[in-house]
Amino acid sequence: MRTVCFVSDRTGVTAETLGYSLLAQFSELAVRTVTMPFVASVKDARGVVERINEIGRREGQRPIVLSTLVNSEVRAVVHTADAFVHDFFDAFLAPLEDELQMRSAHVSGIESFQGGRDPASSVRVAATDYALSNDDGAGARDYRSAAVILVGVSRSGKTPTCLYLAVQYGIFAANYPLTEEDLGSAELPPVLRGYREKLFGLTIDPERLRQLRNARRPGSRYASVSQVNHEVRTALEIFDRYRIPYLDVTHRSVEENASRILDGLRLERHVRS
Repeated sequence: MRTVCFVSDRTGVTAETLGYSLLAQFSELAVRTVTMPFVASVKDARGVVERINEIGRREGQRPIVLSTLVNSEVRAVVHTADAFVHDFFDAFLAPLEDELQMRSAHVSGIESFQGGRDPASSVRVAATDYALSNDDGAGARDYRSAAVILVGVSRSGKTPTCLYLAVQYGIFAANYPLTEEDLGSAELPPVLRGYREKLFGLTIDPERLRQLRNARRPGSRYASVSQVNHEVRTALEIFDRYRIPYLDVTHRSVEENASRILDGLRLERHVRS
């Protein structure tokens, strides 16, 4: 058993796709994978090196690090880890620069291609069925089976994020909408209290939330300035009081939201390329 760390300055999808393609060539190798996304600065890199070294100390053998880091300074820090480090940009960019006789831009690329993932896999189907059955507190609320429960006000992006986690990573994700009753008491709903370690909050800029709600119910109290301000403010108070990690989704894509949630809760991706 070897631990393989996918390190990326973006969501980690490219590092995972290339990494799993390489690892597939070693059919007898048993691996445990850890994705470390958004390593965009030297400070981030130092934190990642500490995590990698701790894994090595704990397991008694150095981890394998497969990365897609564009910034040379950040790459240099990661290379100081007590691990086997292979960076795809190191491997591919230098030969291309030599052949083309030009220096690459060294900017982060788009990591959204699907890489041949099978949308009909049983893991995805099961996770998607679960997400739909446990959407916005619907159904029997089978929170015991959840890997993560997203919590937030209405129209804060819970449903699309749950579905993305299910389809892309095979994660069992449920979500709970904070109701007026919940927000009135400013307390964590009783139904969630036994699952504190699975909770992750989503928040959003009040003006953006007002726009989204107004498109759905124009001129309603639901979309009023005072209502959205109250809901966002109270939701944040609940997150802070109960130490629930949360993410501001206002200017982020669903792909980035999902990756940050997985990283924040250290959840294992169940789907492989």
